Amino acid sequence: MQNNIIDIQVVENKLAEAGISDLEHASIRDVVKVANLLEKASSIQFIRMEMGVPGLPPAQIGTEAEINALKIGVAQYYPMLEGYPELSEEAARFVKNFMDIDINPAHIIPTVGAMQASYTAFMALTECKSGKDTVLFIDPGFPVQKTQLDVIGKPYITFDIYEHRGKKLRAKLEEYLKKGNICAIVYSNPNNPAWICLTEEELQVIGELSKQYDTIILEDLAYFAMDFRKDLSHPGQAPFQPTVAKYTDNYIFMISSSKLFSYAGQRLGLLCISDSLYRKKYENLKKRYGSEELGYTLVYKLIYTQTSGTAHSPQYAVAAILKAANEGKLNILSGVREYETRAKEMKQLFQEAGFRIVYDKDGNEDISDGFYFTIGYPGFSGGDLAKELLFYGISSLPLKGCGSNRPGLRACVSQIGLDKMGTLKERLEAFKKDHGH
Repeated sequence: MQNNIIDIQVVENKLAEAGISDLEHASIRDVVKVANLLEKASSIQFIRMEMGVPGLPPAQIGTEAEINALKIGVAQYYPMLEGYPELSEEAARFVKNFMDIDINPAHIIPTVGAMQASYTAFMALTECKSGKDTVLFIDPGFPVQKTQLDVIGKPYITFDIYEHRGKKLRAKLEEYLKKGNICAIVYSNPNNPAWICLTEEELQVIGELSKQYDTIILEDLAYFAMDFRKDLSHPGQAPFQPTVAKYTDNYIFMISSSKLFSYAGQRLGLLCISDSLYRKKYENLKKRYGSEELGYTLVYKLIYTQTSGTAHSPQYAVAAILKAANEGKLNILSGVREYETRAKEMKQLFQEAGFRIVYDKDGNEDISDGFYFTIGYPGFSGGDLAKELLFYGISSLPLKGCGSNRPGLRACVSQIGLDKMGTLKERLEAFKKDHGH
């Protein structure tokens, strides 16, 4: 290794200081810590690909609306558990306009980010029916959701979708559903970390099986409409954001303001529950939480006791953003299309250096360029590759921790502005010189 820019012993020392013996099993925060330590020790700014933080300015409409809300004194008042009425109304319009799904505004609940939405949902769904308490993840996926289940002491199982796309998905799902213990199926679409997008065929399979096996689908739409291969930005016009809600009423989906609107710091998500599921009653819920209706339990038992609602002023911000989107005054993708440009350039640089895209297809179509992509290199496990790239000033996340069975890394484009592409190219060329592919 002759072209590395970070001393080998410095990397070894900082990994030891962070208590990490193998990056293969490192969490996102572990990698962040190591990269921070190495930046400080070397005075070299890293190419930071490990953490999915928004890298673009927030929607100005939201910022102005939140400032105005604070000026009129909303901070004085507790927010209602059900949320700011205008937010729920605009959210229901947004779901209709951009997903073509009808949902009662009363069944869209603001949460402290989509993280609270999934946490709350897990607490309820794993208690709906006795003996049906296991969550099935279609992986790779967002690892913290599994941590949430660890925290509440509920079981989960996972499988890597790579070998089970299209028609193969039905048999794989039924392999688990036939056992009778699966209460919910979870996936993100577009996907974190692979950026795969489920096809309509796959969503239909999931929806049909959810009805057949009375299983609830928890659809994570944190990267709403960000499949840039299609323009999903025009209200009331096809194409719409794909969703399992077209094929079943057994759904809950979560919408985040963090990525699409770059409004991550104010922690505002939306828990959207189908009308029939919101009102559905479960005897086991009554035994566990004292209320049998799922929607009531989610809002008045779980959200109430966790946070007593979510902060008031961000609700005004997101309501204003959604209103502008619904009225066609704000194109929901105009502020985030730069991620597509960054991903396209970064993929090319990695491929020129001998890397391959690990999750590369949706059916017969190349995956979209977007917030994430996945990379592998011949002869390296994910953990070894993540460590090797540290010597060249590049930090990334091994796919293993995301539930993938394939060796490789998640690369996030959000912190790599176009002004950093030259630096990335230089470092990848140095890597290529040392590894000979």
